[in-house]
Amino acid sequence: MKTAEIAQRYLDYFEKNGHTIVPSASLVTDDPALLFTVAGMVPFIPYLSGDVPAPYARVADVQKCLRTNDIEEVGKTPRHGTFFQMLGNWSFGDYFKEDAIRYAWELLTAPEADGGLGFDAKDLWVTVYEEDDEAFELWERIAGLPAERIQRLGKDTNYWSTGLPGPAGPCSEIFFDRGPEYGADGGPATDDDRYVEIWNLVFMQYEITNVRSKYDFDIVGELPNKNIDTGMGLERIAFIKQGVDNMYETDQVRPVLDAAVALSGRAYGANHEDDVRFRVVADHVRSSLMLLSDGVTPSNDGRGYILRRLMRRAIRSMRLLGVEGPTFAQLFAVSRDAMKDTYPVVESDWARISQYALAEEATFLRTLAAGETILEESLAQTRAAGGSTVPGAEAFLLHDTYGFPIDLTLEVAEEAGLTVDRASFDRLMKQQRDRAKADARSRKRLLADTSIYRVFRAHGETVFTGYTDLETESRVLGILVDGASVDRALTGQIAEVILAETALYAESGGQVADKGVIVGPGYELDVIDVQRPVAGLISHTVEVTTGEVGVGQAATTVVDAANRRAARQAHSATHLVHAALRDTLGKTATQAGSLNRAGYLRFDFTWGQSLSPETRSEIEEIANNAVRDNLEVTTRVLPLAEAKDLGAQALFGEKYGDVVRMVDIGGPWSRELCGGTHVSSSAEIGLVNLVGESSVGASNRRVEALVGLDAFRELAAERAIVSQLTSTLKTPRDQLPARIAELAANLKAAEKKIAQFEARALGERLPQLVDSARRIGRFQVVAQSLGTAGSADDVRSLALQVRDRLGADAAAVVALGAEVGGRAVVIVATNDTARTAGAKAGVLAKSAAAALGGGGGGRDDVAQGGGTDAAAMPAALDAITSALESQAA
Repeated sequence: MKTAEIAQRYLDYFEKNGHTIVPSASLVTDDPALLFTVAGMVPFIPYLSGDVPAPYARVADVQKCLRTNDIEEVGKTPRHGTFFQMLGNWSFGDYFKEDAIRYAWELLTAPEADGGLGFDAKDLWVTVYEEDDEAFELWERIAGLPAERIQRLGKDTNYWSTGLPGPAGPCSEIFFDRGPEYGADGGPATDDDRYVEIWNLVFMQYEITNVRSKYDFDIVGELPNKNIDTGMGLERIAFIKQGVDNMYETDQVRPVLDAAVALSGRAYGANHEDDVRFRVVADHVRSSLMLLSDGVTPSNDGRGYILRRLMRRAIRSMRLLGVEGPTFAQLFAVSRDAMKDTYPVVESDWARISQYALAEEATFLRTLAAGETILEESLAQTRAAGGSTVPGAEAFLLHDTYGFPIDLTLEVAEEAGLTVDRASFDRLMKQQRDRAKADARSRKRLLADTSIYRVFRAHGETVFTGYTDLETESRVLGILVDGASVDRALTGQIAEVILAETALYAESGGQVADKGVIVGPGYELDVIDVQRPVAGLISHTVEVTTGEVGVGQAATTVVDAANRRAARQAHSATHLVHAALRDTLGKTATQAGSLNRAGYLRFDFTWGQSLSPETRSEIEEIANNAVRDNLEVTTRVLPLAEAKDLGAQALFGEKYGDVVRMVDIGGPWSRELCGGTHVSSSAEIGLVNLVGESSVGASNRRVEALVGLDAFRELAAERAIVSQLTSTLKTPRDQLPARIAELAANLKAAEKKIAQFEARALGERLPQLVDSARRIGRFQVVAQSLGTAGSADDVRSLALQVRDRLGADAAAVVALGAEVGGRAVVIVATNDTARTAGAKAGVLAKSAAAALGGGGGGRDDVAQGGGTDAAAMPAALDAITSALESQAA
C-alpha cells in the first residue's frame, strides 16, 4: 500500500465520520516558542488550549512535521526520521475517549477492501496511563483485547502535557508487534524495537498548574471542554504495510537511497556503516526539499541553520560513501519526483528550490576544501611539536566556525596517523548545546504561554477598521501590566490594552505597527507597539500619559495619519519593486522577506549573485514607471484557492487562512496576498529611490529603497554634494567622474612614491640593525623598534634581510616592531639554527602581542603579532628577549 494511499484512506474514513478535512499547515510555525511544526498538534494548540475558539468541532488532517532532536539516531533505527507526516484526528469539546478508541480500532482493523488498513488484531498491543481505568476498560470492551495486551505505564510515557500550565491528560498508545525475529517478547513495556508505536491517543481532560517538570505538576480540575488529540505516524504505517524493515525503504524515501547507491557505486545492505549513511542521505535530502518548499533558506541561525545542517550532513554522508563531487542535482530531483503527487509545490517551485540546494552544496564543498587546508596545517603543527593528538579546541573551531564536520576531522587525522582529543571536543559541544537549550527554555518560558489572552479572545476577533478609517470608537476589553490582568492602568505605567475594535495596524507581513494614540474619558495613551499575540486578537502596548484607563471604558484609536500615509507608500512600493525584480530577473526571483516602515523599504529575494548597476537602474526605472502610470490599487477578499488560480504571489512561510486578501496594482502586473495597508493608486507613492543592494546569504539578495518624501530628500542631498564638488573642483557636473578618477590616480601614485621612500629609508637601516645584534644564550638576537612604517610587509621584508645577514651558522632571532596605520606590529623571524635550538617565531610573536593588547602567531620561521597599544612596544620586545633568556637558562 503506497504512502499516499494510506493517507487518503485515513482522511476518507474520518470525513465519513463527520470530520472536517483540513490541509497541512506549513513546517514553519507561527508559534514563537518553536522553530518548526514538530508535531501534528502544533497548528491546533490555540484551539486545544482554548486561547482561540475552534472553528470546527472535529477535524482530521495529514500534517507535515520536522524534528531534529534525535538527529544522531537517523539511519540507526527503523523509525527515526527528521521529516515525517502525522495523521491526526481532533475533537474540540465534541467526542471523547470512547469514540477516539472506537475510531482508531475500527480504521486499523477494518479490511482493506472496506477502506480500512487491514491490521490483524493479534499483532496490536495497547498501553494506557497506569491510573486510567476507564481507557483500560474501553479497550477491553471495544477492541476485545485481552488484559495482558493492555499494559499500564507511567507518566513518563503515557501522560501528555506541554510542560507549562494549561491542558494535560493521559494518553493511550497503539503498538504493532513486528514478530519474534525483531526482539524479545513482552509487549511495549520492554521498550524493544520489536514493538513499533503507530498511534497515540491523547485524552486532554485536565487543567494543570504549579508545573515543576513535565511529569511533576498539580491537577486543578477537569477542563470544561475535553479535547481529543491523536497522531498516527504515516511513515511508520507505510513501512509496516509495505513489508520493509524501516521508514527509509518506503516508497517516498527509498528512491533517494537508491540514487545515492548508484552515485556511490556501493551496495546497500552490505555494510552497516554505509547503510546508515545511505539512510541519512535519503532522510535529509527529503527533509531539506520539504523545508525549501515551505520557504526556509540556508543560513547560520534559526530555521536556516537547521536546514543548512541537514544539507551538510547529507553532503558529508555522500563524501564518506566515496563521492566527493556534487550530487544534489540528482538526489533532489529524485526526491521531488517521489513527493510531488502529495505535495505539488515541490515540482511547481522546483526552479527556486533547486537553486538554493545547488548553491548550498557548492558553498559547502568549498568550505570542505578550505577546512581541509586548515586541518592539514593543524596536523603539521601537531607532528612538528612531537605530539600525536589534535587539540579538541581546534577541532571545535573547525566545526563551529568553518562548518567542517567532526567526522571528517577524525577521518583525516586517522589517515595522518594522529588522533583528536574527542573528550575536549565533546565538552565544548556540550557547552554549546547547553547554551542553546538554555536559550530555548528561556524563549519557551517567555513566549509560549499565551493563556492570559484566552479570556479576551473569547469575546471574538478584534475588528480591524484601519483599511478605511483612521479613527475608531471602541471599548476596553482588558488591560495587562507586567503580564498580569488588571482592572486599570495609571499615569506613567506601560500596559497592554485589548480593544473590541481598532484602527491601528498590528505589525505583520513586513509592515511595522502604526503610530498613534488611544483616548477616552479622562485619559490618553501613547501607542508604543501593536501586535497579534494570538490569532484574531490585537494587543496595543501603550504608555499612560494622562489620567488612568479602566476595563469597560470607552476608547478611541487615533492613527498618526502622516506616518500611516508614508507606511502605505512604502508597502505599495515594495510590491512594485517585487514586480520589477521578477520582470527583470525572471520568476525565480521570489520574495524571501521584507520590512516596510514610513519612507523606507527593505526587500529580500532569491538570487545568487550581485546586481549590476545597469540592472539596478532598470529595476528602479520599472518601479517609477509604474508610479508615473498611476496604476489603480485594488483589494479583494476571496478564497485562497481562487487567489492562487489568479496567480497571486504568496510569501513563503506566511500562514494564510481559507479566505485571503489579495492586492492588485495595475491588475495582474502586481498581484500578491497581503494584509497590509496600501495607497489607492500608484502615483501616491511619489518616488522610489533604490539606495542599496547587498548579500544576505549564499542565494539571497537584499535591496533597500527610500520612498516618497524620504526618497526626494536623499536625492536632494546627493544634488547638494554634486554641487559642492563642482564648485570645489571647478569642474562641470558631467566631467566630475573623469576629474575624480584623475585625482584618485594622482593620489595612488603619490602614495606609491611615499611607500617606496619609506621602504628605502627602512632598507638604509639594515647595517645598523645587523650591528645591533646581541647574544642571549645560544641566540643572536636583534630586537628593535623602527618607529613608523608604511606597511607590515616592509617590516617583514627588513626582518628577513636582517636574519639572512646574520648568517646561517648563528642562531638568529630577529624581532622588529613598528607603528603601521596607528596599530602596533611586531614581526619575528628565525633561521633553521635558531629553530633547532627551540626558538619558534609564532610563539615569540604571540608573547609580544599579549603586551600590545592584541593577538598573534604564525609559522615557526616567520610570524606576526600586533595590538592597539603602540606605546607598549618596548614591553613587547622585552617579552621576546625575556622568553629567549628563560630558554637560555
